[in-house]
Amino acid sequence: MEQNLDNKIKLKSRIINFYRENKIKILILVIGILLSLISIVFFQIYKDKKNNQISEQFIKAGIFYNENNKERSKKIYENILKSNNRFYSTLALNKIIEKDLEKNDAKILQYFDVVENLQKNKEQKDILKFKKALFLLKKFKNQEAKIILNELVKSDSKIKSLAEDILVD
Repeated sequence: MEQNLDNKIKLKSRIINFYRENKIKILILVIGILLSLISIVFFQIYKDKKNNQISEQFIKAGIFYNENNKERSKKIYENILKSNNRFYSTLALNKIIEKDLEKNDAKILQYFDVVENLQKNKEQKDILKFKKALFLLKKFKNQEAKIILNELVKSDSKIKSLAEDILVD
């Protein structure tokens, strides 16, 4: 019993001595951890705020389109594309194509490239490539579309069967 008490006292004194010898290092470590946590929280708040601003811009663009202010709507969608937001950039590209806001096919193909570079998931990239191929088919650029569809078939994509069906037609 007495030996157990001695061990506790020795442990306590060793901890106290360790703290006294390394007080500055411990303090710097704690401050570093706190600053890191605070930075992470502020960065998350910043990302959320930026995402909310982009979503508001997306809604505004839709409102301008419905008010027949198509040029302003197009500019907002282009700004959203340039914001490099994975979700809203894809939606903006879809709206530009769906509403036929951009007449320059080369510019739309550039938009496809921008959005494709933002995607990290292979499935999303494949869907975007498929949509690009459909766009090219719509614009009578069959050779370019076939190249993209063949890539999808060879890559064993989940939309391989759709690509094959279009190639057969």
